[in-house]
Amino acid sequence: MSSAVTLAIFNHLFASVAEEMGVTLERSAYSPNIKERRDFSCAVFLATAESPLMLAQAAHIPVHLGAMPASIQKAVAECTPFEPGDVVILNDPYQGGNHLPDITMISPVFDPSAMNESPAPLFYVASRAHHADVGGMSPGSMPLSTELFQEGIIIPPIRIIAEGKKNKAAWDLILRNVRTPIEREGDLTAQLAAHRSGSLRLEAIIQRYGVAEVRSHAFELISYAERLTRTAVAEIPDGNYSFVDYLDDDGQGSGPLDIRVTLTISKDQVEVDFTGTAAAVRGNVNAVPAIVESAAAYCIRCVSFALLDLELPMNAGMFEVLNVKVPAGSLLNPPPPHAVAAGNVETSQRIVDVIFGALGQALPQLIPAASQGTMNNLTFGGSDQETPFAYYETIGGGAGAGPGANGASGIHVHMSNTLNTPVEALEYSFPVHVQEYSLRKGSGGSGVHYGGEGIERSIQFLVPVNATINSERRIHAPYGAANGEPGQVGKNTLIHKGHEVLLPGKVSINLEAGDILKISTPGGGGWGREQ
Repeated sequence: MSSAVTLAIFNHLFASVAEEMGVTLERSAYSPNIKERRDFSCAVFLATAESPLMLAQAAHIPVHLGAMPASIQKAVAECTPFEPGDVVILNDPYQGGNHLPDITMISPVFDPSAMNESPAPLFYVASRAHHADVGGMSPGSMPLSTELFQEGIIIPPIRIIAEGKKNKAAWDLILRNVRTPIEREGDLTAQLAAHRSGSLRLEAIIQRYGVAEVRSHAFELISYAERLTRTAVAEIPDGNYSFVDYLDDDGQGSGPLDIRVTLTISKDQVEVDFTGTAAAVRGNVNAVPAIVESAAAYCIRCVSFALLDLELPMNAGMFEVLNVKVPAGSLLNPPPPHAVAAGNVETSQRIVDVIFGALGQALPQLIPAASQGTMNNLTFGGSDQETPFAYYETIGGGAGAGPGANGASGIHVHMSNTLNTPVEALEYSFPVHVQEYSLRKGSGGSGVHYGGEGIERSIQFLVPVNATINSERRIHAPYGAANGEPGQVGKNTLIHKGHEVLLPGKVSINLEAGDILKISTPGGGGWGREQ
């Protein structure tokens, strides 16, 4: 049994591996989306005879990290046995991925003192990065798609590096299917650099402490996270708590789309049942089950932190308290090849909203109002002096107010933990001019505590582009809590030759040089009735 001190030391040791991987990836990347917005995640997994277990993660993107175990499990199942120097790549949402722009890499880590004995892996390091273009029907690879094949190149789990040697045929195939191969190669190489960094750091830990001690503490950390999470869940009153909220539409004429959840709290266990949720749709807001599990884990971790006033290790242990039920054929468990590009970014946010809405019934003095509930995804691309470019960003908004404070303004919330691209970086990298980047005054819901304010972001294009917006909360506002007022809905506006045209929440459009897109993001809901 580990002591509290040694457990804390190893918790930080394992987490530092993922953090160092993230620093390496950020500093090595080519694209503003990874270098500036930090749209990537890194994690460490413990190898076991049954299935890899998440051991540690960096403080990166919740929707990436909670869904990453499905990728690792699929990669290991498909590509075992591993050899030193192997790297597996994948992005297929129906084989462990979440949506195609998020490319995952997995590397085994071995005992450095037993490399000549064909040992089994002790750990795996993994990275997931959102690539600004992976092909598909529109620049940025977040199209208003109706099937997966329209969203970009689909990569099943394959060895991209075998025993230290690049699989050139596969590498070239990937780069041939994207609009910006130089940038993609740079970002993929940055992921490989991150894996090298993580592997070296883990090997150093193994050499210092020995295999037996390192793995013993790894298993104990997972058990510790489970015990803490069960202790927190036991503080939630037993019962059934139901909530429903809506996606505006699927971009193909269907909507509103209800997402329904019933939470059953029984002692130290949580059942999260999405029975009654809308059926899978033609548009791209379908989400694979790994996304649902990721959102559920995020919500329970937030509540556990608040109840215990203690930061829990984020590892496989906390998943043991969850039983997530997602009906087959629903919006949250679609059959392939349903389109899923926006499910990862938009539907995941609404899943969080409904789970917190249900938890608010059990813990009304703890759970905040709804935050903006969207990532306001914007992609655009074209050619500048015969050089192709493609760009992707998400835009922050208002956080929901809570029982103790106003909501924060102009930030990324819940399943997104990226930064906003700085104006200088955006204008330096692309033929655009940012005309406005400010808080959207008055957009937060009123109450005893006010919801955070959204953002106004206006971008003028200096060359013709094709642009796509995938956004939500343009019809259904972020709800207030404890009788607080809802936040304002967002809106998308095209300014063409001085004339303003209101655009739908999901739209793909060809723009001329001089056109301006203005994205006004939602505010957060208010908390408490204002006297």
